[in-house]
Amino acid sequence: MKNTVLHELHAAAGAQLLPAGEPCPLLTYGDVPSEYRAAQEHCALFDETDRGLVRVSGEERMEFLHRLLANDVRALAPGQGNRTLLLTPKGKVRFDVDLACTEDAVLLSTPPTGASSLVEALDTFLFAEAVEIVDATEEYAPLCLLGPAAAELVAALTGDAPPEEAHAHARVPWEGHSLTVTSLIACGSRAWRLDAGPQGAPILWTALREAGAQPAGRVVADSLRVEACAALLGEDIDEGVYPQEARLESAFSLDKGCYIGQEVVAKIDTYGGLNKCLTILQVAHEDPVPRGTHLRRLHEASGEWRNVGIVTSWAWSFAMDAGLVLAHVKRRNQAPGTRFHLGDTTAEATVLTAPVRTGAVAPSGEFE
Repeated sequence: MKNTVLHELHAAAGAQLLPAGEPCPLLTYGDVPSEYRAAQEHCALFDETDRGLVRVSGEERMEFLHRLLANDVRALAPGQGNRTLLLTPKGKVRFDVDLACTEDAVLLSTPPTGASSLVEALDTFLFAEAVEIVDATEEYAPLCLLGPAAAELVAALTGDAPPEEAHAHARVPWEGHSLTVTSLIACGSRAWRLDAGPQGAPILWTALREAGAQPAGRVVADSLRVEACAALLGEDIDEGVYPQEARLESAFSLDKGCYIGQEVVAKIDTYGGLNKCLTILQVAHEDPVPRGTHLRRLHEASGEWRNVGIVTSWAWSFAMDAGLVLAHVKRRNQAPGTRFHLGDTTAEATVLTAPVRTGAVAPSGEFE
C-alpha cells in the first residue's frame, strides 16, 4: 500500500490521521466545520498523494484502450481526458479511473491500491499489440483543490489560468518541478488536481497553504460527496454494480461501439429495468450508519417488512445539519419522501432529492 508522502508533514501539524498505509489517511486538521466552509466559500486543499497511476504507451495504445474502456479514448487529443470505467463482461464496474491523454502516453489515475490491479487486468487483454503498461504510482503525488476560489489560487500559483474543460490538463514548470494541472469533478464539486511528483508535493502543499488554501481531510470529503450523491469506488461502487445504478453516465459512452460490457450497458439504456439506483437519504439520528445496513419498508399487501435497499456511505451533512446516507435502493422505493427503517431498529431514513448542497454537481441518470 502506497503511503501519502505528506504523512510526516500532517503529523507535525497536529492533524488527525489514520495509521500509515491506510487509504486516505488524513481525517482532519482539527476544525471540520471550518474545513467545510472553506470548500463552500473559498478553497479547500486535499491530500491525494496515495492515489495510483498507470502509464500506457506504445503506438497502439489508443486503439487498445478504446476497445477495452467504457468511455471514448480514440477521439481524445493530447491535453484532453475523461472519467472512464473498465467493466466486467457482464457490464458491472471493475475500475473507475481518470484518464489523461499526453503526447506519448495515456495516464490512468486510480484510487489508492488500484494501480497494480489495473495493470494486471489490462495485461490480460494484451497480446501482440505495440503497447506497454507500467505502474507509475511512485512518480505520482497529486493534491486536490476545490471551492469557489480554487481556480484563482491555481492561476496565482502558476501564472496562468487553469484548464476549464472537464479532465483537460496542462503541464507547466513550477519551482524546479514539472507541475500537471487537471480539471475534474471531485466530491461532487468543480476541482483541480495538481501533481508535482513526490519530491514536489511537500513544497506544493506548503505553497498552497500559504496562498490561502485550507487543508481538509476525509471527513469533509465524505460530507461533500454524500451531499452531492457522488459514488465512490470501494464504497458505493463494486463489481456487483452496473454503472447506471451508481449514476456514472459521464464515465461511459453509448456511441463509441464495442468495449467490454458494452452490450449490457446499451441494453440497460434502451430497455431500462434497473433493479436499484444510488439514492440519498436523511437519517433521523446523529449516529453513523454502518455500511451494509439494510433499509426496510413495510409491504402493505403482505404486512411484511422487506429489505429494499442497502447503505453504502454515511456522512454528516453541514448543508442539512443532519446525517445522510447513500444507499442502493430498489425500484418503486426511490421517490422523495419515502421512509425506511434502518436495519432492525425503528430509526428512520427518508429519501431526498439530490444534490442537497447548493452548487454541487447534480448526479446523472433517471431517479426512478
